[in-house]
Amino acid sequence: MKVLVPVKRVLDFNVKVRVKPDESGVDLANVKMSMNPFDEISVEQAVRMQEAGTATETIAVSIGPDKAAETIRTSLAMGIDRGIHVKTDAEVEPLAVAKILKAIVEEEKPDLVVLGKQAIDDDSNQTGQMLAALMGWPQATFANSIEKDGDSLTVGREVDGGIQTIKVTLPAVITTDLRLNEPRYASLPNIMKAKRKPIDAKTSDDYGVDLTPRLTTVKVAEPAGRTAGVKVADAAELVAKLKEEGVI
Repeated sequence: MKVLVPVKRVLDFNVKVRVKPDESGVDLANVKMSMNPFDEISVEQAVRMQEAGTATETIAVSIGPDKAAETIRTSLAMGIDRGIHVKTDAEVEPLAVAKILKAIVEEEKPDLVVLGKQAIDDDSNQTGQMLAALMGWPQATFANSIEKDGDSLTVGREVDGGIQTIKVTLPAVITTDLRLNEPRYASLPNIMKAKRKPIDAKTSDDYGVDLTPRLTTVKVAEPAGRTAGVKVADAAELVAKLKEEGVI
């Protein structure tokens, strides 16, 4: 079974986000970037499947600027076999990402695409679902567990009421949630080995995908600061205060 793993380069989750002075977006200058945490989980899942003999080949894909190759190298150091880097300096929206992935899927013919449920920079939570729709493949989102069962996968999904267990036939698209696994740290020997693993350089033109944005960012602003609380003497005063503030 061949597994395709899309990965995204995002602002490191430990970095405090700063909004640009003109409120046009987030300031990414001179800040640490890393692999999207949900994608780390999908990489770990693909590597574990290969170690278990379920997967025969794993491929990491990233769409972004030249430095996105570093994110692919990280996945290679974790155990992925090879990478595909679709180079672009443009901000790529989920639909364009899904269209590029569709073209790569048609070229590579994987049996499974496993990716993070969302990226922590835009929180769109759309790419996996869009890819499944474009391919006409079954999908299992918010995966908490994945088990191979013949020509299908049994997937536990995190839903509001607990865990929903479903079965999807292959080929399929799966998006990973936080509790699926604990991603490994890349060891120094594996980091050195990753430098020799191949990364194919591509562009969106190679796949015939138009990256023209369909959305316009009007304004990006920081959340309002928390206001100080007040003490009330009793429940009656609390209710009166809430009514005064328009809460109830």
